[in-house]
Amino acid sequence: MTDTLVAVGDVADRFDLPISTLHYWERRGLITPHRRGGRRYYDAEHLYRIALIRLWRDTGLMSLDEIAAVLAGRTATHNWRDTVASRITAIEAQIDQLDTARGYLGYMLECTRDNPAADCLQFRTEVRVPAPKHPPTHDRPAPPAP
Repeated sequence: MTDTLVAVGDVADRFDLPISTLHYWERRGLITPHRRGGRRYYDAEHLYRIALIRLWRDTGLMSLDEIAAVLAGRTATHNWRDTVASRITAIEAQIDQLDTARGYLGYMLECTRDNPAADCLQFRTEVRVPAPKHPPTHDRPAPPAP
């Protein structure tokens, strides 16, 4: 049984991708379409691989390098599991940042003032101003306050 081959333009339409993206992924070695008469065609396995790449880009926020490492499987120099574990760690850090951002935005919504960044003491107590990393290099007086 022969797989049905799908032309590059139809694949681009199906996945809502520019054709140039499919060409780029091919240059990166992520996909290897069939060639017939100078045109690119994709079989069911290619379509599955493209769907994986889209899924990992859209939901896992993986870079193309990370995707290439996972698609390559285990090699002599790299284990795909390391790539996935690293991505999970990065996603967990992003979740922590988003939880913090949600908390700050919640403080702002609870403020009854018209300028929460300036007028809400509860919000101001949550914002940390970092200390200088290095001592001042010159002993100049501070400019006068406006």
